[in-house]
Amino acid sequence: MNEQIRVREVRVISPEGEQLGIFPTHEALRMAYERNMDLVEVAPQARPPVCRIMDYGKFKYEQAKRDREARKRQKIVDIKEVKMRPRIDQHDFEVKLRNARRFLEDGDKVKATIMFRGREIVHADLGRQVLERLARAVEDIATIERRPVVEGRNMTMVLAPRPQVVGASRAEARPAAGEGEGAAGPAGEESRAT
Repeated sequence: MNEQIRVREVRVISPEGEQLGIFPTHEALRMAYERNMDLVEVAPQARPPVCRIMDYGKFKYEQAKRDREARKRQKIVDIKEVKMRPRIDQHDFEVKLRNARRFLEDGDKVKATIMFRGREIVHADLGRQVLERLARAVEDIATIERRPVVEGRNMTMVLAPRPQVVGASRAEARPAAGEGEGAAGPAGEESRAT
């Protein structure tokens, strides 16, 4: 901008956006200074380079303001973790399921982890069944981003929210979650009774 422009002549655009024509650089600078503005190179690769007469300080301020607004509007996706055991009880599973649903409805990813203790790692298939049961329970609002994988003494799976679910209000999603819990409740009691 201004004296940093080293070329001999430039195409000048007025603050209103009109093309004024091709001028020697010193003449374009004089025109900008007469208006108490700056000469800013906007297209250096063009022949001759294109410069615009503008208030550079105001331009930078407005650009920073737009960037702040854009950052405010963007949603940062967090990864929330739900930890379970391979022999999890029905009610405990429902609590974890409810938490996972809430995280997914809020637009966050869910990392479901099965923690194995001692010799439980021999029965990794039990952990895989729990993770698959969780995935089936939330398949209406989530997709599996990463299939179940054993990492040391843990088995993890990552669920991502479906695009149409993000932004849906919790009030709309609550009845669906409540119906699933009501249907599973008696089944859980029967399995404990036997």
